[in-house]
Formats: sequence, structure tokens, C-alpha cells
Amino acid sequence: MKLFFRDHASVIILYTISFLFLPWLIQVLDDLSSHYFYFIFLVSFLFTIWLVGRYFRRRKLYAHLQNDTLTHNDLHLFEPQAWIEQAYSSKLRQMQHLYLTQQQLLEEQGNERQLVLSHFAHQMKTPLSVIQLIIQSNPNAAANNPSEWQIIKNECDKMTFTLNQLLSYERTSHLAADLKIEALLLKELVQEVINDLKDYFIAKEIFPKILFNDNPIIYSDQKWLKITLYQILNNAIKYGDSESSIQIMYDNAILQIKNEGETIPESEISRVFDLFYTGTKGRMGGEATGIGLYLVKKILTSLEHPFTLLSLNNTTTFTIDFSNKRKKVI
Repeated sequence: MKLFFRDHASVIILYTISFLFLPWLIQVLDDLSSHYFYFIFLVSFLFTIWLVGRYFRRRKLYAHLQNDTLTHNDLHLFEPQAWIEQAYSSKLRQMQHLYLTQQQLLEEQGNERQLVLSHFAHQMKTPLSVIQLIIQSNPNAAANNPSEWQIIKNECDKMTFTLNQLLSYERTSHLAADLKIEALLLKELVQEVINDLKDYFIAKEIFPKILFNDNPIIYSDQKWLKITLYQILNNAIKYGDSESSIQIMYDNAILQIKNEGETIPESEISRVFDLFYTGTKGRMGGEATGIGLYLVKKILTSLEHPFTLLSLNNTTTFTIDFSNKRKKVI
């Protein structure tokens, strides 16, 4: 209520002056009808003075409210004049303080979650490595019970892959600061990824075909591009038909990875890159995490490598364009 009266003090003063001054004026003029236009002029003059004064006192507030482009300076109203401006400016400062406090709290909670996830993933990788080492160092036991040992090995591989996805996802929060663009031999990088996935290729009876005429040089980040190719090829194997092949081709700065398998529905193409979206085939198989292609999108976007995904006639093609980054580096 106090702020209301302070904000309308000028209106109250104008009304009081008019209420006391006009009756006196009517008495002095005696005959108001002969001075009607003078009376209108006087009232309009007083009202105009009040409007002009009110505008100049609040012009900064009006400009602030009508500004469509917001910056950090808009969280303050500099040199507030009227009482309402001072109250408005004070409220903005309180809101800014509350916002910064909440933002700092959320950042601290996010950093804590990332630290816990990273620590958990690294701790889990150690016992998995021990289990895999035991499997490899006991060929006789594996020979006596090949199916059971193979199941254990496959499940360990799945857990290792999921933990690596988790670590990659955690590291992408600082992806921009970690990039190192350099010249890379693409064929060698693809062969490294294929070697890492050779057991998966054999288990699914799918065979890679590198259709390169030479060993092309591209410009990218080796670590993050390798993670990207690993995720793409892993998906191509997972959803590819048995006894088929995955063709890896490169021409005119364009890398294409093709696999034969069930066509991805057109309605799902734009969603497969969303975090935790597994699609129809992923839900049926039960092995999809919905993280792999999200990482691919995030990494390739940061690397500025345009990409496309096309699925027609039981053939799915993932395309990466390296020409943009090559032009920038050269």
C-alpha cells in the first residue's frame, strides 16, 4: 500500500491543486461560460506538465521494458528515479542473486554427479578386466564348458561397452576444451576400430569391407572420432543381418558406412539421436541403451562434421562429411 501511494503521489498532488485552485478560479472569473476555453487550456496545461514530468522520470524504465534483446545488463535498472523504479530494481537484484545462487548449486550438484559416475565406471572396469583375464587364462575350463564361458565373456563385453559409453558421455561435458584437430590417416583409424570390434564381428558373422583406393588424410580429433566410428560400427553390427557385410567407403571427403538389415522406420530417423531413445528394434532386442547415437551426434556436431542417416530397402547408410573441417584447417 505504501508503494502504491508513493507511486501515485504526483497524481494526488495534481488532483489536490486542481480541487483547491479551480473553485477559486471560478469565483474570480464569476462567469465561467465566457472563459470556458481558458479553463480547458489551464487544465490541459497542468495535465501536460504532469505527463511530461512522469515520462522523463520513467523513460529508462520504459526503454528497459521495451527492449527485445536481453543481456546481463538487463538484470539491473541503473539510476532508478521513481519509487516504483527503485522497488523494481531492488526486486531484479534479489532475483539475480537467487538465480545465481541456484545456478551455483545446480553446477555443484552436476559436478558431483559427474564425479560419482566417473568414479563408479572406473571402479567397475577393474573387476571386469579381472574376469576377462581369468577367462583368457583358463582355456581348459573354457574348452570343457564353451557355451557358459562364452556367455560370461559376452556379458562382460556388454558391461565394458556400456561403461565406456558412460565415461564418454561424462567427458563430453568438456568436449570443446578437449578437442585437438590434426591430420589423420582415415584407413588406419577405421582398421583400429574394426580390430577393437573383431570379436563382435565374428560372433554376429558379419564381415567388414574397407573400400578405400588409398589411405586418405582427414582433419579431425583422433580420440573423439574413434569413439564416434566405434559407436557407428557397433550399431551396424548389432542391427545387421548375419552373414552380411558392412561396407566402409570414402570418396571426395565423404565417409559412408553401409550395413544390411531391417530398415529403420522413417518416423524414427530424426529421433534415434535423442538421448535414451532406443527405437522399435532397440526395445525388441533389449540391448540398446539410447546413448550411442546421442554421443555420435554430440561429438560430430562439436567437430563440425555434417552427418546424415538414411535407411531404405533394408540398407542403412551413415554418412560423415569431412570437407568443411578440411577447408578450415587448410
